[in-house]
Amino acid sequence: MQADVEQMSDAGLVAATDTLGRLVRDAEALLARVAGEVARRSGVELGREGLAKRQGFATPTQLVAAATGGAVAGAARLVAVGRATASRVSLTGQRLPSKHPAVAEALTAGSISVDAAAAITAMLDRVALRADPVQAQAVEVILAGRAADLTFDRLLRVIREAEARLDQDGVELLEDQLRAERSLHIRQDGNGMVLLTARMDPETAAPVKTAIEAIVTGQIRARRATPDGELCAAPAVDDDRSIAQLQVDALAMIARHVLGCSGMPSAPAMAVIVRTDLDTLTTGLGHARIDGLDQPVSARTVRRLAAAAGLIPAVLGGQSLPLDLGRVARLFTWPQRLALGERDGGCASCGIDVAFTEAHHIRWWKQDAGPTNLDNGVLLCGPCHTRVHQDGWLIRVKDGQVWFIPPPHVDIEQKPRLGGKARFGLPKTDDTGSPPG
Repeated sequence: MQADVEQMSDAGLVAATDTLGRLVRDAEALLARVAGEVARRSGVELGREGLAKRQGFATPTQLVAAATGGAVAGAARLVAVGRATASRVSLTGQRLPSKHPAVAEALTAGSISVDAAAAITAMLDRVALRADPVQAQAVEVILAGRAADLTFDRLLRVIREAEARLDQDGVELLEDQLRAERSLHIRQDGNGMVLLTARMDPETAAPVKTAIEAIVTGQIRARRATPDGELCAAPAVDDDRSIAQLQVDALAMIARHVLGCSGMPSAPAMAVIVRTDLDTLTTGLGHARIDGLDQPVSARTVRRLAAAAGLIPAVLGGQSLPLDLGRVARLFTWPQRLALGERDGGCASCGIDVAFTEAHHIRWWKQDAGPTNLDNGVLLCGPCHTRVHQDGWLIRVKDGQVWFIPPPHVDIEQKPRLGGKARFGLPKTDDTGSPPG
């Protein structure tokens, strides 16, 4: 078997991976249906006559875990998804649709995984009592569609945003819970290494994460060439530290600075960016996002952070900000980067956090005489920027959305692919972006 796999071509191996992935999703979907039915026949109201009890198991979850040979947590997820997506029967015996029909349909079609279905349905159940039913149904349809295209980690970020929209009061309640659970433990292991284990709510974590990333990002950029290919003044001594080592050294640098050391990065490079809209600031209703953190924060927290040093509220586009510099300046300004971050949400291609991106000219400043403005700017991480240029991708901005046009060898029809926040974030339920002509 192993020898057969080793003989596969690259294209064959990718095709086999896709096919087996679909088979796994189909099998898990069927297993979730079965697990949900096992749970139904094992209801507490049945007592010892329940299916699980008659088979010698205390709960249906334990029965499913024993059958699959997996962990109890995985079995519990199968049971939960099975229950959430099963059709129902009314008191009159009429067959009713699932409580979450869009997720059930996507699960049956094999387009989403059980993990994705569990995350979506769990969130919808949490907010069911406080959310508007019509809006919740629309969000479910969006999430079921997005789950087929996004990685699981990226989907979780979109689900958190959806929960904040559906249950605005719940954002503050969760904040209070997370704040109460914050902690930092410091201990020394047997080898003399000091172990720091921290659990931080978004408000506490924001300045810590931002300060560390400011130092690490600057050190990584010093290792490589500039975006236009010109060599920069690299360190005289080769720096072969890993990202994890750069981060722990950055934390030590910050601590030394507090104890009297100087030489920290400038304030703008260490600013905490909070993105919100004007209505949230003025009414106190709604939520906001802190760059680099997935969990939304409440309007109450935004107002409290607004009084702190080193915070930039991203309410952008006013006449006081020079967002269009034409050909006067080559490099994008700090306000322009904030505006690009608001539009793109991070790397417009892969969706990585804003902290790991750079502002690039779509039409090059030197070679193509491209202007330094938002319509000619895009946020890209280093690897995506390299692939875009090496493979011949084109980028267009239309109506505030970024579109990537593949080269013919990737897609003979060169059908534009949506990027930026419109691809990786949660759109409005009436959002209907169209590709460039």
